[in-house]
Amino acid sequence: MTATDPALMTAEELLGHYARRTLSPVEALQAVTERVARFNPRLNAFAVMNPQALAAAGESEARWRAGRPMGSLDGVPCTIKDLVDLAGFPTRRGSRLSDPAPVADDAPLVMGLKAAGAVIIGKTTTTEFGWKSPGDCPLHGITRNPWNPDYTPGGSSSGAAAAAGAAFGPLHVGTDAGGSVRIPAAWCGVVGLKPTFGRVPQWPLGAFASVAAAGPITRNVRDNALMLGAMARFDLRDPYCLPDDRRDWRDTIEEGVAELRVAVLRRPGFDAPVDWESMSAVEDAARVLTEAGADVEEADPGLPDIREIFGRVWGVALTRLVNSFPETRRQMLDPGLLEVAAAHGGMSAADYMESEAMRLQASNAMARFHLKYDLVLCPTVPNLPPLADAPTVDPVSALWNSWAPWTFGFNLTRQPAISVPMGFAANGLPRSVQVAAAMYRDDLVLRAARTLELGQPAAAPDMQG
Repeated sequence: MTATDPALMTAEELLGHYARRTLSPVEALQAVTERVARFNPRLNAFAVMNPQALAAAGESEARWRAGRPMGSLDGVPCTIKDLVDLAGFPTRRGSRLSDPAPVADDAPLVMGLKAAGAVIIGKTTTTEFGWKSPGDCPLHGITRNPWNPDYTPGGSSSGAAAAAGAAFGPLHVGTDAGGSVRIPAAWCGVVGLKPTFGRVPQWPLGAFASVAAAGPITRNVRDNALMLGAMARFDLRDPYCLPDDRRDWRDTIEEGVAELRVAVLRRPGFDAPVDWESMSAVEDAARVLTEAGADVEEADPGLPDIREIFGRVWGVALTRLVNSFPETRRQMLDPGLLEVAAAHGGMSAADYMESEAMRLQASNAMARFHLKYDLVLCPTVPNLPPLADAPTVDPVSALWNSWAPWTFGFNLTRQPAISVPMGFAANGLPRSVQVAAAMYRDDLVLRAARTLELGQPAAAPDMQG
Protein backbone atom coordinates (compact mmCIF):
# COMPACT_ATOMS: atom_id res chain seq x y z
CA MET A 1 0.00 0.00 0.00
CA THR A 2 1.21 3.51 -0.77
CA ALA A 3 1.54 6.31 1.75
CA THR A 4 -1.01 8.43 -0.16
CA ASP A 5 -4.70 7.55 -0.11
CA PRO A 6 -5.43 5.95 -3.51
CA ALA A 7 -8.91 7.47 -3.49
CA LEU A 8 -7.29 10.89 -3.85
CA MET A 9 -5.07 9.88 -6.77
CA THR A 10 -5.70 10.86 -10.37
CA ALA A 11 -6.33 8.21 -13.00
CA GLU A 12 -2.84 8.79 -14.40
CA GLU A 13 -1.30 8.31 -10.95
CA LEU A 14 -3.22 5.10 -10.40
CA LEU A 15 -2.14 3.72 -13.77
CA GLY A 16 1.48 4.56 -12.97
CA HIS A 17 1.26 2.68 -9.69
CA TYR A 18 -0.37 -0.32 -11.36
CA ALA A 19 2.44 -0.45 -13.92
CA ARG A 20 5.10 -0.30 -11.19
CA ARG A 21 3.12 -2.74 -9.01
CA THR A 22 3.18 -0.38 -6.05
CA LEU A 23 -0.62 -0.45 -5.91
CA SER A 24 -3.23 -2.81 -7.26
CA PRO A 25 -6.66 -2.08 -8.78
CA VAL A 26 -8.26 -3.99 -5.90
CA GLU A 27 -6.50 -1.79 -3.34
CA ALA A 28 -7.54 1.33 -5.23
CA LEU A 29 -11.16 0.18 -5.38
CA GLN A 30 -11.17 -0.63 -1.68
CA ALA A 31 -9.88 2.86 -0.85
CA VAL A 32 -12.60 4.44 -3.00
CA THR A 33 -15.42 2.30 -1.61
CA GLU A 34 -14.29 3.01 1.94
CA ARG A 35 -14.45 6.72 1.16
CA VAL A 36 -17.89 6.30 -0.39
CA ALA A 37 -19.10 4.44 2.72
CA ARG A 38 -17.79 7.23 4.92
CA PHE A 39 -18.99 10.31 3.08
CA ASN A 40 -21.77 9.35 0.67
CA PRO A 41 -24.49 9.11 3.34
CA ARG A 42 -24.45 12.90 3.65
CA LEU A 43 -23.88 13.61 -0.07
CA ASN A 44 -26.21 11.07 -1.72
CA ALA A 45 -24.21 10.88 -4.95
CA PHE A 46 -25.14 7.30 -5.92
CA ALA A 47 -28.33 5.83 -7.32
CA VAL A 48 -26.89 2.31 -6.98
CA MET A 49 -23.52 0.67 -6.36
CA ASN A 50 -22.13 -2.10 -8.57
CA PRO A 51 -21.66 -5.35 -6.63
CA GLN A 52 -19.49 -6.71 -9.44
CA ALA A 53 -16.90 -3.95 -9.12
CA LEU A 54 -14.60 -6.00 -6.88
CA ALA A 55 -14.56 -8.88 -9.35
CA ALA A 56 -13.77 -6.47 -12.20
CA ALA A 57 -10.93 -4.95 -10.18
CA GLY A 58 -9.59 -8.45 -9.49
CA GLU A 59 -9.58 -9.27 -13.19
CA SER A 60 -7.74 -6.03 -13.88
CA GLU A 61 -5.20 -6.86 -11.19
CA ALA A 62 -4.53 -10.22 -12.84
CA ARG A 63 -3.97 -8.51 -16.19
CA TRP A 64 -1.52 -6.02 -14.70
CA ARG A 65 0.26 -8.85 -12.90
CA ALA A 66 0.67 -10.61 -16.25
CA GLY A 67 1.88 -7.40 -17.89
CA ARG A 68 -1.14 -7.33 -20.21
CA PRO A 69 -3.44 -4.40 -19.32
CA MET A 70 -6.40 -4.33 -21.70
CA GLY A 71 -6.69 -0.59 -22.30
CA SER A 72 -5.93 2.96 -21.33
CA LEU A 73 -8.07 2.89 -18.15
CA ASP A 74 -7.48 -0.65 -16.90
CA GLY A 75 -8.43 -0.82 -13.23
CA VAL A 76 -9.42 2.84 -12.82
CA PRO A 77 -12.66 3.40 -10.83
CA CYS A 78 -15.42 5.11 -12.80
CA THR A 79 -19.08 6.05 -12.33
CA ILE A 80 -21.96 6.25 -14.82
CA LYS A 81 -24.79 8.80 -14.67
CA ASP A 82 -28.21 7.22 -14.26
CA LEU A 83 -29.41 8.61 -17.59
CA VAL A 84 -26.99 6.22 -19.33
CA ASP A 85 -27.58 2.50 -19.81
CA LEU A 86 -25.37 0.09 -17.86
CA ALA A 87 -26.14 -3.55 -18.68
CA GLY A 88 -27.65 -5.45 -15.77
CA PHE A 89 -28.94 -2.32 -14.03
CA PRO A 90 -32.14 -0.31 -14.50
CA THR A 91 -31.84 3.18 -15.95
CA ARG A 92 -34.14 5.02 -13.56
CA ARG A 93 -33.42 8.59 -14.73
CA GLY A 94 -34.27 9.94 -11.29
CA SER A 95 -37.95 9.18 -11.84
CA ARG A 96 -40.56 7.10 -10.07
CA LEU A 97 -42.16 6.53 -13.49
CA SER A 98 -39.14 4.94 -15.16
CA ASP A 99 -38.83 1.21 -15.82
CA PRO A 100 -37.27 -0.60 -12.83
CA ALA A 101 -36.19 -3.58 -14.97
CA PRO A 102 -32.45 -4.01 -15.75
CA VAL A 103 -31.41 -3.07 -19.28
CA ALA A 104 -29.75 -5.65 -21.50
CA ASP A 105 -27.11 -3.58 -23.27
CA ASP A 106 -24.44 -1.06 -22.37
CA ALA A 107 -24.69 2.42 -23.84
CA PRO A 108 -21.97 3.14 -26.42
CA LEU A 109 -19.82 5.21 -24.07
CA VAL A 110 -20.06 2.51 -21.37
CA MET A 111 -18.82 -0.03 -23.91
CA GLY A 112 -15.89 2.28 -24.63
CA LEU A 113 -15.03 2.68 -20.95
CA LYS A 114 -15.29 -1.06 -20.30
CA ALA A 115 -13.17 -1.82 -23.37
CA ALA A 116 -10.52 0.49 -21.91
CA GLY A 117 -10.65 -1.48 -18.64
CA ALA A 118 -12.44 1.00 -16.38
CA VAL A 119 -13.99 -0.49 -13.25
CA ILE A 120 -17.59 0.71 -12.96
CA ILE A 121 -18.32 1.27 -9.27
CA GLY A 122 -21.90 2.49 -9.56
CA LYS A 123 -24.48 4.79 -11.11
CA THR A 124 -24.78 8.39 -9.97
CA THR A 125 -27.88 10.45 -9.32
CA THR A 126 -29.50 12.82 -11.79
CA THR A 127 -32.34 15.29 -11.77
CA GLU A 128 -35.52 13.71 -13.18
CA PHE A 129 -34.85 12.99 -16.86
CA GLY A 130 -32.05 15.58 -16.64
CA TRP A 131 -34.51 18.48 -16.79
CA LYS A 132 -33.05 21.02 -14.34
CA SER A 133 -29.95 22.34 -12.54
CA PRO A 134 -30.71 21.97 -8.80
CA GLY A 135 -29.53 18.51 -7.72
CA ASP A 136 -32.65 16.72 -6.50
CA CYS A 137 -35.10 14.23 -7.96
CA PRO A 138 -38.30 12.47 -6.87
CA LEU A 139 -36.72 8.99 -6.85
CA HIS A 140 -33.43 9.51 -4.98
CA GLY A 141 -33.98 12.75 -3.11
CA ILE A 142 -31.41 15.53 -2.66
CA THR A 143 -27.77 15.25 -3.68
CA ARG A 144 -25.43 17.65 -1.87
CA ASN A 145 -22.26 19.59 -2.58
CA PRO A 146 -19.00 18.06 -1.26
CA TRP A 147 -17.61 21.50 -0.39
CA ASN A 148 -20.59 22.28 1.81
CA PRO A 149 -23.57 19.88 2.02
CA ASP A 150 -25.92 22.79 2.69
CA TYR A 151 -25.60 23.70 -1.00
CA THR A 152 -26.60 21.93 -4.20
CA PRO A 153 -23.94 20.33 -6.41
CA GLY A 154 -25.94 21.42 -9.44
CA GLY A 155 -27.42 19.21 -12.12
CA SER A 156 -28.46 17.40 -13.95
CA SER A 157 -25.20 15.43 -13.49
CA SER A 158 -25.54 16.05 -9.77
CA GLY A 159 -24.17 12.75 -8.48
CA ALA A 160 -21.32 12.64 -10.99
CA ALA A 161 -20.00 16.07 -10.03
CA ALA A 162 -20.51 15.47 -6.31
CA ALA A 163 -18.68 12.14 -6.62
CA ALA A 164 -15.83 13.79 -8.51
CA GLY A 165 -15.49 16.56 -5.94
CA ALA A 166 -15.65 14.06 -3.06
CA ALA A 167 -12.94 11.84 -4.63
CA PHE A 168 -15.23 8.85 -5.11
CA GLY A 169 -12.91 7.73 -7.88
CA PRO A 170 -11.24 9.86 -10.56
CA LEU A 171 -13.58 9.33 -13.56
CA HIS A 172 -17.27 10.20 -13.88
CA VAL A 173 -19.73 10.28 -16.80
CA GLY A 174 -22.10 13.21 -17.20
CA THR A 175 -24.55 14.31 -19.89
CA ASP A 176 -25.20 17.88 -20.99
CA ALA A 177 -28.15 19.28 -22.95
CA GLY A 178 -28.00 22.83 -21.60
CA GLY A 179 -25.15 22.80 -19.09
CA SER A 180 -25.70 19.58 -17.15
CA VAL A 181 -21.99 18.64 -17.14
CA ARG A 182 -20.56 22.14 -16.81
CA ILE A 183 -22.92 23.62 -14.19
CA PRO A 184 -22.40 20.91 -11.54
CA ALA A 185 -18.69 20.76 -12.39
CA ALA A 186 -18.50 24.50 -11.72
CA TRP A 187 -20.36 24.32 -8.42
CA CYS A 188 -18.37 21.27 -7.24
CA GLY A 189 -14.94 22.65 -8.18
CA VAL A 190 -14.08 20.01 -10.80
CA VAL A 191 -13.48 19.85 -14.56
CA GLY A 192 -16.46 19.15 -16.82
CA LEU A 193 -16.24 18.86 -20.62
CA LYS A 194 -19.13 19.04 -23.05
CA PRO A 195 -17.45 17.73 -26.19
CA THR A 196 -18.35 18.63 -29.74
CA PHE A 197 -21.84 17.33 -30.53
CA GLY A 198 -21.54 13.73 -31.73
CA ARG A 199 -18.01 13.24 -30.41
CA VAL A 200 -19.23 10.79 -27.75
CA PRO A 201 -21.93 8.43 -29.07
CA GLN A 202 -25.18 8.05 -27.15
CA TRP A 203 -27.95 5.45 -27.28
CA PRO A 204 -30.75 5.38 -26.52
CA LEU A 205 -31.10 9.07 -27.28
CA GLY A 206 -32.85 11.15 -24.63
CA ALA A 207 -35.42 13.92 -24.70
CA PHE A 208 -32.86 16.52 -25.82
CA ALA A 209 -31.19 14.46 -28.57
CA SER A 210 -30.57 17.37 -30.96
CA VAL A 211 -28.47 19.35 -28.47
CA ALA A 212 -27.25 16.84 -25.86
CA ALA A 213 -23.72 15.56 -25.39
CA ALA A 214 -22.08 13.14 -22.97
CA GLY A 215 -18.76 14.06 -21.43
CA PRO A 216 -16.22 13.39 -18.69
CA ILE A 217 -16.22 14.96 -15.23
CA THR A 218 -12.89 14.67 -13.44
CA ARG A 219 -10.77 16.39 -10.81
CA ASN A 220 -8.13 17.52 -13.32
CA VAL A 221 -7.78 18.26 -17.01
CA ARG A 222 -5.37 15.48 -17.99
CA ASP A 223 -7.74 12.82 -16.62
CA ASN A 224 -10.54 14.52 -18.53
CA ALA A 225 -8.64 14.18 -21.78
CA LEU A 226 -7.69 10.59 -20.98
CA MET A 227 -11.31 9.65 -20.28
CA LEU A 228 -12.56 11.38 -23.44
CA GLY A 229 -10.40 9.07 -25.53
CA ALA A 230 -12.17 6.01 -24.17
CA MET A 231 -15.66 7.51 -24.51
CA ALA A 232 -15.28 8.97 -28.01
CA ARG A 233 -15.52 5.83 -30.13
CA PHE A 234 -17.78 5.49 -33.16
CA ASP A 235 -20.97 3.52 -32.57
CA LEU A 236 -23.49 2.93 -35.35
CA ARG A 237 -26.42 3.08 -32.93
CA ASP A 238 -26.09 6.86 -32.67
CA PRO A 239 -27.06 8.52 -35.98
CA TYR A 240 -25.28 11.73 -34.90
CA CYS A 241 -21.99 10.00 -34.04
CA LEU A 242 -18.77 11.38 -35.55
CA PRO A 243 -16.26 9.04 -37.23
CA ASP A 244 -13.72 7.35 -35.00
CA ASP A 245 -10.86 9.53 -33.81
CA ARG A 246 -8.39 7.32 -31.96
CA ARG A 247 -6.13 10.14 -30.81
CA ASP A 248 -4.94 10.44 -27.24
CA TRP A 249 -6.43 13.80 -26.33
CA ARG A 250 -3.52 14.38 -23.94
CA ASP A 251 -1.02 14.54 -26.80
CA THR A 252 -1.28 18.32 -27.33
CA ILE A 253 -2.60 19.31 -23.94
CA GLU A 254 0.69 20.78 -22.69
CA GLU A 255 1.24 23.00 -25.75
CA GLY A 256 -0.30 25.99 -24.01
CA VAL A 257 -2.08 28.96 -25.51
CA ALA A 258 0.76 31.13 -26.81
CA GLU A 259 -0.42 33.21 -29.78
CA LEU A 260 -3.99 31.89 -29.57
CA ARG A 261 -6.70 34.52 -29.87
CA VAL A 262 -9.18 34.55 -26.99
CA ALA A 263 -12.46 36.47 -26.93
CA VAL A 264 -13.93 37.37 -23.55
CA LEU A 265 -17.70 37.07 -23.99
CA ARG A 266 -19.85 39.34 -21.85
CA ARG A 267 -23.13 39.06 -23.76
CA PRO A 268 -24.25 35.66 -25.15
CA GLY A 269 -27.04 37.13 -27.26
CA PHE A 270 -28.82 38.72 -24.28
CA ASP A 271 -27.96 40.44 -21.01
CA ALA A 272 -27.09 37.29 -19.10
CA PRO A 273 -26.88 37.76 -15.32
CA VAL A 274 -23.58 37.18 -13.56
CA ASP A 275 -22.47 37.98 -10.02
CA TRP A 276 -19.19 39.68 -9.17
CA GLU A 277 -17.56 36.45 -7.97
CA SER A 278 -18.15 34.74 -11.32
CA MET A 279 -16.98 37.75 -13.33
CA SER A 280 -13.92 38.10 -11.11
CA ALA A 281 -13.07 34.49 -11.98
CA VAL A 282 -13.26 35.37 -15.68
CA GLU A 283 -10.95 38.33 -15.17
CA ASP A 284 -8.47 36.12 -13.30
CA ALA A 285 -8.61 33.54 -16.08
CA ALA A 286 -8.04 36.21 -18.73
CA ARG A 287 -4.95 37.30 -16.83
CA VAL A 288 -3.61 33.72 -16.66
CA LEU A 289 -4.14 33.23 -20.39
CA THR A 290 -2.53 36.58 -21.21
CA GLU A 291 0.50 35.74 -19.10
CA ALA A 292 0.71 32.40 -20.93
CA GLY A 293 1.01 34.26 -24.26
CA ALA A 294 -2.56 34.39 -25.54
CA ASP A 295 -4.00 37.49 -27.18
CA VAL A 296 -7.08 38.23 -25.03
CA GLU A 297 -9.71 40.88 -25.73
CA GLU A 298 -13.43 41.46 -25.28
CA ALA A 299 -15.51 40.71 -28.36
CA ASP A 300 -19.16 40.15 -29.30
CA PRO A 301 -20.17 37.47 -31.85
CA GLY A 302 -23.49 39.17 -32.53
CA LEU A 303 -25.69 36.29 -31.46
CA PRO A 304 -29.48 36.44 -31.61
CA ASP A 305 -31.42 36.18 -28.35
CA ILE A 306 -30.72 32.51 -27.70
CA ARG A 307 -33.20 32.35 -24.82
CA GLU A 308 -36.02 32.19 -27.32
CA ILE A 309 -34.32 29.36 -29.20
CA PHE A 310 -33.42 27.19 -26.24
CA GLY A 311 -36.70 27.86 -24.48
CA ARG A 312 -38.53 26.23 -27.36
CA VAL A 313 -36.13 23.28 -27.58
CA TRP A 314 -36.34 22.71 -23.81
CA GLY A 315 -40.07 23.26 -23.57
CA VAL A 316 -41.05 21.04 -26.50
CA ALA A 317 -38.79 18.21 -25.29
CA LEU A 318 -40.24 18.29 -21.77
CA THR A 319 -43.81 18.57 -23.04
CA ARG A 320 -43.29 15.50 -25.22
CA LEU A 321 -41.76 13.68 -22.24
CA VAL A 322 -44.66 14.50 -19.92
CA ASN A 323 -47.21 13.51 -22.55
CA SER A 324 -45.56 10.09 -22.90
CA PHE A 325 -46.97 9.12 -19.49
CA PRO A 326 -50.63 8.38 -18.71
CA GLU A 327 -52.35 11.45 -17.36
CA THR A 328 -53.32 9.55 -14.22
CA ARG A 329 -49.64 9.07 -13.28
CA ARG A 330 -48.16 12.47 -14.14
CA GLN A 331 -48.57 13.76 -10.60
CA MET A 332 -45.60 11.52 -9.69
CA LEU A 333 -43.29 13.71 -11.79
CA ASP A 334 -41.28 16.64 -10.45
CA PRO A 335 -43.79 19.53 -10.15
CA GLY A 336 -41.39 21.91 -11.88
CA LEU A 337 -41.20 19.62 -14.89
CA LEU A 338 -44.98 19.71 -15.14
CA GLU A 339 -44.88 23.50 -14.86
CA VAL A 340 -42.51 23.83 -17.82
CA ALA A 341 -44.58 21.42 -19.91
CA ALA A 342 -47.74 23.39 -19.15
CA ALA A 343 -46.06 26.65 -20.17
CA HIS A 344 -44.89 25.27 -23.52
CA GLY A 345 -47.63 22.81 -24.37
CA GLY A 346 -49.33 25.12 -26.86
CA MET A 347 -46.31 25.65 -29.13
CA SER A 348 -47.03 25.08 -32.82
CA ALA A 349 -44.89 23.06 -35.21
CA ALA A 350 -44.16 26.29 -37.10
CA ASP A 351 -42.85 27.92 -33.92
CA TYR A 352 -40.58 24.97 -33.28
CA MET A 353 -39.24 24.96 -36.85
CA GLU A 354 -38.56 28.68 -36.50
CA SER A 355 -36.44 27.91 -33.43
CA GLU A 356 -34.38 25.45 -35.48
CA ALA A 357 -33.78 28.15 -38.11
CA MET A 358 -32.68 30.51 -35.34
CA ARG A 359 -30.38 27.83 -33.92
CA LEU A 360 -28.65 27.56 -37.28
CA GLN A 361 -28.29 31.35 -37.34
CA ALA A 362 -26.55 31.22 -33.95
CA SER A 363 -24.29 28.40 -35.15
CA ASN A 364 -23.36 30.40 -38.22
CA ALA A 365 -22.55 33.47 -36.12
CA MET A 366 -20.23 31.48 -33.86
CA ALA A 367 -18.54 29.72 -36.79
CA ARG A 368 -17.74 33.12 -38.33
CA PHE A 369 -16.60 34.42 -34.94
CA HIS A 370 -14.10 31.58 -34.71
CA LEU A 371 -12.49 32.64 -37.97
CA LYS A 372 -10.93 35.38 -35.84
CA TYR A 373 -10.90 33.88 -32.35
CA ASP A 374 -9.59 30.45 -31.38
CA LEU A 375 -11.27 30.43 -27.98
CA VAL A 376 -14.15 32.04 -26.10
CA LEU A 377 -13.85 32.74 -22.37
CA CYS A 378 -16.91 33.46 -20.23
CA PRO A 379 -18.58 32.49 -16.95
CA THR A 380 -19.90 28.96 -16.52
CA VAL A 381 -22.63 29.91 -14.06
CA PRO A 382 -24.29 33.21 -13.16
CA ASN A 383 -23.85 32.76 -9.42
CA LEU A 384 -22.64 30.50 -6.66
CA PRO A 385 -24.74 27.40 -5.89
CA PRO A 386 -28.08 27.83 -4.14
CA LEU A 387 -29.05 25.88 -1.04
CA ALA A 388 -29.70 22.19 -1.62
CA ASP A 389 -33.07 22.32 0.15
CA ALA A 390 -34.33 25.40 -1.69
CA PRO A 391 -37.55 24.73 -3.65
CA THR A 392 -37.57 25.13 -7.43
CA VAL A 393 -39.56 28.31 -8.07
CA ASP A 394 -40.54 29.54 -11.56
CA PRO A 395 -38.23 27.18 -13.50
CA VAL A 396 -38.67 29.01 -16.81
CA SER A 397 -37.26 32.19 -15.29
CA ALA A 398 -34.66 30.24 -13.31
CA LEU A 399 -33.26 28.73 -16.51
CA TRP A 400 -32.24 32.21 -17.76
CA ASN A 401 -31.42 33.84 -14.44
CA SER A 402 -30.03 31.22 -12.05
CA TRP A 403 -29.09 28.05 -13.91
CA ALA A 404 -27.89 28.01 -17.50
CA PRO A 405 -27.68 31.46 -19.17
CA TRP A 406 -23.98 30.97 -19.95
CA THR A 407 -24.03 27.30 -20.94
CA PHE A 408 -27.02 26.43 -23.12
CA GLY A 409 -25.80 28.53 -26.07
CA PHE A 410 -22.93 26.13 -26.73
CA ASN A 411 -25.40 23.25 -26.84
CA LEU A 412 -27.35 25.07 -29.54
CA THR A 413 -24.20 25.73 -31.57
CA ARG A 414 -22.81 22.24 -30.80
CA GLN A 415 -19.34 23.53 -29.91
CA PRO A 416 -17.00 21.98 -27.33
CA ALA A 417 -17.03 23.82 -24.00
CA ILE A 418 -15.34 23.07 -20.70
CA SER A 419 -15.78 24.29 -17.13
CA VAL A 420 -12.57 24.76 -15.16
CA PRO A 421 -12.18 25.61 -11.45
CA MET A 422 -10.87 29.12 -10.87
CA GLY A 423 -10.19 29.71 -7.20
CA PHE A 424 -12.70 30.24 -4.45
CA ALA A 425 -15.41 32.68 -3.48
CA ALA A 426 -15.53 34.54 -0.19
CA ASN A 427 -17.77 31.83 1.31
CA GLY A 428 -15.25 29.09 0.45
CA LEU A 429 -17.20 27.57 -2.43
CA PRO A 430 -15.50 27.04 -5.80
CA ARG A 431 -15.51 29.55 -8.62
CA SER A 432 -15.15 28.55 -12.27
CA VAL A 433 -14.83 29.74 -15.84
CA GLN A 434 -15.92 28.31 -19.16
CA VAL A 435 -13.84 27.99 -22.33
CA ALA A 436 -15.32 27.14 -25.74
CA ALA A 437 -13.84 26.58 -29.20
CA ALA A 438 -15.10 25.98 -32.72
CA MET A 439 -16.76 22.66 -33.51
CA TYR A 440 -14.32 19.73 -33.56
CA ARG A 441 -11.59 21.70 -31.73
CA ASP A 442 -11.94 19.84 -28.44
CA ASP A 443 -8.13 19.84 -28.36
CA LEU A 444 -8.08 23.63 -27.96
CA VAL A 445 -10.47 23.76 -25.02
CA LEU A 446 -8.42 21.07 -23.27
CA ARG A 447 -5.20 23.03 -23.91
CA ALA A 448 -6.71 26.21 -22.51
CA ALA A 449 -8.17 24.38 -19.52
CA ARG A 450 -4.80 22.83 -18.76
CA THR A 451 -3.17 26.26 -18.93
CA LEU A 452 -5.71 27.65 -16.46
CA GLU A 453 -5.24 24.64 -14.18
CA LEU A 454 -1.48 25.12 -14.08
CA GLY A 455 -1.93 28.81 -13.31
CA GLN A 456 -3.49 28.22 -9.89
CA PRO A 457 -3.01 25.93 -6.89
CA ALA A 458 -5.03 22.72 -6.64
CA ALA A 459 -7.37 22.14 -3.69
CA ALA A 460 -9.77 19.52 -2.37
CA PRO A 461 -12.80 19.85 -0.10
CA ASP A 462 -12.26 19.35 3.62
CA MET A 463 -14.54 16.40 4.34
CA GLN A 464 -13.90 15.50 7.94
CA GLY A 465 -16.01 13.14 10.01
